[in-house]
Amino acid sequence: MPVATGSIKISTKGNDDVVDITSKVAEIVSGSKIKSGLVNVFVSGSTASVTTIEYEPGLIKDIKVLGERLAPSDEEYSHNDTWGDGNGHSHIRASVIGPSLTVPFAKGKMALGTWQQIVIIDHDTRARSRDIAVQVMGE
Repeated sequence: MPVATGSIKISTKGNDDVVDITSKVAEIVSGSKIKSGLVNVFVSGSTASVTTIEYEPGLIKDIKVLGERLAPSDEEYSHNDTWGDGNGHSHIRASVIGPSLTVPFAKGKMALGTWQQIVIIDHDTRARSRDIAVQVMGE
């Protein structure tokens, strides 16, 4: 089975910054010349996650609210005691959503819904440069 690997580099603002990478993933799928299969998107680092959402301002605000409900930034975390970096909540949020996403595609087009985009969410407490691996597999 043919496999093609690409990468995306983005800058984020941290604090549950949501970045739409759908078009960049689609470019890698198209450039792979693989017509049907799966594309896996993986963000390196333990304080960021990958998922799909309807990328619109209201939902982006809702993601930030959910993050605070899920793992409040002002709670005490053992991770912070260990490292003193104050981002224990960032690790929890990222681990719940997860670092990767797999999307099927056919005829070179990802099977995303009309209002469904692939996003990176940076949960860390500061701006970061994020590396995203994109692997296309199929025939």
